[in-house]
Amino acid sequence: MDDLVKAALAKWPNVPHCFGWLGLDARGNWYMRDDGAQAAGPFALEPGETGQAIKGSLLRHDKLIDFIHRNCAADDQGQWFFQNGPQRVYLELEAAPFVWRLQPDGRVLAHTGADAGAVQRCLLDEQGRLYLVTALGLGLVHTSDMVLAADAVERGDWVPQDVRSQHLPAEFGFVRSPQRRHAAQPPSQSAKPR
Repeated sequence: MDDLVKAALAKWPNVPHCFGWLGLDARGNWYMRDDGAQAAGPFALEPGETGQAIKGSLLRHDKLIDFIHRNCAADDQGQWFFQNGPQRVYLELEAAPFVWRLQPDGRVLAHTGADAGAVQRCLLDEQGRLYLVTALGLGLVHTSDMVLAADAVERGDWVPQDVRSQHLPAEFGFVRSPQRRHAAQPPSQSAKPR
């Protein structure tokens, strides 16, 4: 976490948390979701849910994206957030906390650029999406890297195991939509400022 962010947390420790304003899609892109986008629909549909997902506005500012990458973490409930100065901005996840970019030399990098380390498990969901479990956690393989993923499977490096996407959050300890979770909790149970 940036020193500037740590200093802001120390100076203003009780800033209320923010829900629904920032989302990570299945291709590793960040979206800003203003009031209009949030009112129009969820960032991502839950398995079996009908309707339309509303992503919001694609972030394109490289320095802002790098700042977000450096200041993301998960809380003890598996809710991912971006620490924006003193304010914790909980993230809406379309698929998983990480989106993996496969490299020709065999390395796996997160959408943040972090090296994921060795692949521990390979999972294939009911929609044909491929997930990898690494030391960093669970992530979805970027659609542009499926040829490299297929090569790894054909070589026997990875053996895909069938999985239901709806079971991934519970099995791997993450929350796809902290906003929905927050809205469903009674006021006394909602996330409180630190």
